[in-house]
Amino acid sequence: MDSKNLSQITFDFSEGQPQENASVGVRVKSLKSAETPVEEQAPAPIPEPEVAVATPAKPVVKKSTRGRKSLKALDAEADLVNIPADEKLFQRQYYSIGEVAEMFGVNQSLLRFWENEFDIIQPRKNRKGDRHFRPVDIKNLELIYDLLRRRKLTIEGAKDFLKKNKQGRESFEMIQSLQKVKEFLLEIKASL
Repeated sequence: MDSKNLSQITFDFSEGQPQENASVGVRVKSLKSAETPVEEQAPAPIPEPEVAVATPAKPVVKKSTRGRKSLKALDAEADLVNIPADEKLFQRQYYSIGEVAEMFGVNQSLLRFWENEFDIIQPRKNRKGDRHFRPVDIKNLELIYDLLRRRKLTIEGAKDFLKKNKQGRESFEMIQSLQKVKEFLLEIKASL
């Protein structure tokens, strides 16, 4: 056979390797004639690109925010009530429904529902129909929130509790003050 110079084109798809023709990523090798053995004509094996093997992670499942919450979620949220101290709470005459909903970490619609179900909640309404809660209403909401979310009573059970226990509010306030004393004592213990 005649000795022609043949060229072989190989494509390099690996990243990080220097390429001779950077614009296309093509390497050109010149080969001698067909007289050379086949083993020498075969191109060098292209190294396999390194593939990072990811460890299987837990699938991210986005739970719907609609519907009922689990009891475990309600327990976790029950401690997140952010009602200011009485001195600060009674500095203002009225609070909007948005502010009250933010204090309790609930939707405004839930507050409107509780207003319809429980007679002790009586927010003032302006001509437009906006609800303005007095500090007394917020204290009553705190009692209802405690009955429904912490003690896990049904709405009917909470209504019965409020009817039968007129001193229920007083006992609730006593429990609240004892919890504040307990927190104070725990802070003192931790600082020792």
